[in-house]
Amino acid sequence: MRLGTVLVRGASMLPGLRDGDCLVVRHGARPRPGDVVVARLHARPGLLVVKRAVAALDGGWLLASDNAAAPGAVGGPGDVEAVVLGRYWPLPPVRLGRGPSWAAKAAWDSGGPGSPPARRRPVPGRENPS
Repeated sequence: MRLGTVLVRGASMLPGLRDGDCLVVRHGARPRPGDVVVARLHARPGLLVVKRAVAALDGGWLLASDNAAAPGAVGGPGDVEAVVLGRYWPLPPVRLGRGPSWAAKAAWDSGGPGSPPARRRPVPGRENPS
């Protein structure tokens, strides 16, 4: 199985995928119901589409769009060529100005890189250097 990339065009997979999203796909992977896939519809074999695999059929898969109201949101039987592994562009939005992320907070709390130096606790009966 080999990896590849696909560029999403159109609004048929909104809200999860948008026009211009770049996806990583695995060619030859076995799809499961619910997977987002790259396929060729039997009605339009010359066109590659990104759709959701709904159910296995004899000789292919039943495919559907997530956004049935979008222009070009056709589905139907088709042959799956690749399974979508994830989106690599655009990157997920970064929240700024809302405090540290949970990972940064965990590193801070655990004494990881960038955390404040540990305080020395006084030991009873011993002289503690300052």
